[in-house]
Amino acid sequence: MAQTKTDLKADRKAKVKRRASFLLVGLIIAIIVFTLLLHKPSYYNPPDFAYSKEVSPYLTHDLLPQLYNGVQQQEPFDLFVSQRGINDVIARSIWPRESEGIRLSAPEVLFVPDRIVLLGTVAVGNVNFVVTAVVKVGLSREGLLNLRVAKVKIGAMNITPLARVVARRAYQRRLAAKDIGTKDLRAQIAASLLDDEPFDPVFEVEDKKVRAEKITITRGKLTIHLAMANE
Repeated sequence: MAQTKTDLKADRKAKVKRRASFLLVGLIIAIIVFTLLLHKPSYYNPPDFAYSKEVSPYLTHDLLPQLYNGVQQQEPFDLFVSQRGINDVIARSIWPRESEGIRLSAPEVLFVPDRIVLLGTVAVGNVNFVVTAVVKVGLSREGLLNLRVAKVKIGAMNITPLARVVARRAYQRRLAAKDIGTKDLRAQIAASLLDDEPFDPVFEVEDKKVRAEKITITRGKLTIHLAMANE
């Protein structure tokens, strides 16, 4: 039975309404996503950044003396790292830094129980996003250290799987360009962060090797228990 003009008009109106509804839903979703991406965590409070040729007093008067004095005694000791001190060291570096058209600025490190939280502002064009990475620190019974990236967010949106893929590709290009060996401590840390590969936490200080035997993270402070490594 042929449709009447009234029926055709009703069909056209219904199609227009459906299209308008789809567009409205899409617009709402886009607004929600954009709002999540632009979200700024309330706990993000980066220090004042002022590049200085002088090294941070925290590094020269506190952290390094702790490390060198402990190594010279050749006995197990605790190295205390403060959140405020680490952020002072970072704030005196050169910022922003740019790579492949993306600018990173205003980084901040937070020590929270059992985790390290890294935050920073990423600029893409004229739009700024706050990126948050949560790193869980753990030592196995065998004494191997693993730095697992538990979460990565842009604003309030979780992008952990995507961030792993992008970061892994970028670092692989960097390894190829700089010819960094897999035994290099930087490469081991990157493999732990990107691929959950634990490594032996041994490093050299003044021709002596020390091992991290225990790592404790409380609010605002990180404590590393160090002992001389067996040759």
